[in-house]
Amino acid sequence: MSSGAGNLTMESLSDLVAAKEIDTVIVAFTDMQGRLVGKRVSARLFVEDVASHGAECCNYLLAVDVEMNTVDGYAISSWERGYGDMAMIPDFSTLRLAPWLAGTALVTADLHWLDETPVIQSPRQILKDQLARLAERGLGAFVGTELEFIVFDDSYRDAWAKGYVGLTPASDYNIDYALLASTRMEPLLRDIRVSMDGAGMYCEGVKGECNLGQQEIAFRYADALVTCDNHSIYKNGAKEIADKHGKSLTFMAKFNEREGNSCHIHISLRGSDGLAVFADKERPNGMSKLFEHFLAGQLKTMRELTLLFAPNINSYKRYVDGSFAPTAVAWGLDNRTCSLRVVGHGLGMRVENRVPGGDVNQYLAVAALIAGGLYGMENELELEPLTSGNAYTGQAPRVPTTLREAVALFAESAIARAAFGDEVVDHYVNNARVEIAAYDAAVTDWERVRGFERL
Repeated sequence: MSSGAGNLTMESLSDLVAAKEIDTVIVAFTDMQGRLVGKRVSARLFVEDVASHGAECCNYLLAVDVEMNTVDGYAISSWERGYGDMAMIPDFSTLRLAPWLAGTALVTADLHWLDETPVIQSPRQILKDQLARLAERGLGAFVGTELEFIVFDDSYRDAWAKGYVGLTPASDYNIDYALLASTRMEPLLRDIRVSMDGAGMYCEGVKGECNLGQQEIAFRYADALVTCDNHSIYKNGAKEIADKHGKSLTFMAKFNEREGNSCHIHISLRGSDGLAVFADKERPNGMSKLFEHFLAGQLKTMRELTLLFAPNINSYKRYVDGSFAPTAVAWGLDNRTCSLRVVGHGLGMRVENRVPGGDVNQYLAVAALIAGGLYGMENELELEPLTSGNAYTGQAPRVPTTLREAVALFAESAIARAAFGDEVVDHYVNNARVEIAAYDAAVTDWERVRGFERL
């Protein structure tokens, strides 16, 4: 993880524990739904015991729905298997302060079975496996995630009591880049920014977005795994900080019929020497042949891998023509109507994937970006012509429009199965099908309004 004032070593943690400045250590990982889960342990116990062997947790944490209900269909966890344990093994490079929580440090864990083999269905492990494939080619990935959210003046508990209906957004009109109305949120936004810097991150800044109460706090790009670890800490911490302010915020992809919450992901590759491999000033558009293959792979695999960019029913409500959310599988130079937007030069030359929403599991999305790029590189795919106009009205293939369509493509994808393995593909297919079944069984407010009297 990037070096910062909030980063800890075991020696510095031990000193803080001895000085009674830290009394709690959170051992956590990111689950299938992109949530930070784990346990709080005594800091003294962590230093004396947990640090050396990890902490146990039930394996059902990778086999539940968003409501934490146990569901059928998972090979790794079931009533028949007895819902045994996994081990959370701390990655000490991620050890940090959590300044928004009194006396607390936090460490990200890898998941292992009790025989010490990794849990390959874990989102962090899925990304690590793709990074290992890149490393075999002498390459490393650098990533930045741009995560949007909407702030409400209602607390989380008040929002729950209202059924999330009739909430008061923290602004009254479009505040894209606006400073005046965003200032009303600045006590909360500043607290988030300063707290994340205090947890070892590098906050770049904040800007208003188009929906009411919508904001985006950005962090400096870093190694892919570091960025994804930080993303989980920030997303969870921002909610906890909002709760302390008596407010709430949501990262859901589409809260209402206005603009949704995106999570644009920027990715570039470098060689083992640290030099850029995407840029070549001698070639058209300044793009290397390797970059063209990487982009071609993104385009070729995007529809098959969309499940990893858009994992929920609500994710697909965001794809609306003319909304700055992409609907076309196309690429362009600094063209925000395309799903893939190429920007920058030199070390900064990168592709921005605009498909993910704020509800994305960033580990899975970045793993999909790498897998798609590797497919293009390994097969030396030729890059199709760029889209220079309005991709919304072009003839390019379309991003899947429903979770049902995306899961069918993912389940049948030979590319996905070759990249991730059958066990991983089947695990996340089951997760999506559980969500679809729950949605199909639900009776919505929309149905009651249309059908209660008039049908």
